[in-house]
Amino acid sequence: MQITRLEIVPVTMKLSEPYTIAYETVSSTTNIFLNIETNTGITGFGCAAPDLEVTGETPESVTNDCKNFVEPKLKGVDPCRYIYQLNKLKSDLHKSPSTLAMVDMALFDIVGKTAGLPLYKLLGGFRDRMKTSVTIGILPLEETIEHAAKYKSMGFKVLKIKGGKNVDIDIERMIKVREEIGKEIDLRFDANQGYTVEESLKFVNETKQVKIELIEQPTPKGEPDLLGRVTNNVPIPVMADESLMNLRDAFRLARKDLVDTVNVKIMKVGGVNEALQINAVAKAANLEVMVGCMDESALGISAGLHFALARPNVEYADLDGHLDLIDDPADGAVILKEGVLYPTNKPGLGFDLNI
Repeated sequence: MQITRLEIVPVTMKLSEPYTIAYETVSSTTNIFLNIETNTGITGFGCAAPDLEVTGETPESVTNDCKNFVEPKLKGVDPCRYIYQLNKLKSDLHKSPSTLAMVDMALFDIVGKTAGLPLYKLLGGFRDRMKTSVTIGILPLEETIEHAAKYKSMGFKVLKIKGGKNVDIDIERMIKVREEIGKEIDLRFDANQGYTVEESLKFVNETKQVKIELIEQPTPKGEPDLLGRVTNNVPIPVMADESLMNLRDAFRLARKDLVDTVNVKIMKVGGVNEALQINAVAKAANLEVMVGCMDESALGISAGLHFALARPNVEYADLDGHLDLIDDPADGAVILKEGVLYPTNKPGLGFDLNI
């Protein structure tokens, strides 16, 4: 088998409802879709969700990376030797994780289609479905409560609330949301680096009655030791997100025992292959793993889901980045029923693009 043609297509998608986190407000996103055609008639699909703040990339940089590195190094090669092909690109794309993830996805898609198996089964198939959280951005109290009630009525069993701008307001929001939705819904909180250590401790202490499942990235990513100070002084799990960008970060966090769990996003770490390696480090250190996402097409969500389904220590999923996208060309790549995500069970990533 040989790769005969590569094509990229940028697609800008508006969000049906813009959202705010600690450091920005988001109303649209641009994903870059990749088609890799082979001489056997099998085509693999991938996508990149560049984010300047998180991945350090832009749609233009992804396009340039594809033209300068990806196409010259992949055209004419055997896609089933995916580790070899990805390794050739690593040095060129070491600062372009979503570009590498896009290629990784497309190669895995080809391998799965060649084998006639969904990717999660090819990787181990530990489970066949996964509960996901749905995220509520930073909103006024009444709107936060309205969103929480809406998502509960839709069948979601886990809500993730964003905060990090004002700890006192965040405390009030979490208490009121719990009062509204009752005890049966799990609540997670994500400060997106917005707190000091002292604010983190105050937040956890004053929301004890809420029974928050975990707190995600409360302190700035550039000072991982601050995460450790929070972890060592609170009774609930502390999760690293922005502090974990690659395998080396995972090792550092694990070696110093700075967190209880880590958020692995396919787009920020460079694909499924890198996610599997980070997951192995986490397992060795007895850390739980969440699979997270960016504002990304359902095709990217599918890749994250297949990774999560394959490994037993991926305990949490936050795979809702596709839900508010308008005119997503990969709509249908995953199936959502009452807060639970299912793969399509078709070979590879389970979806063929038509763009």
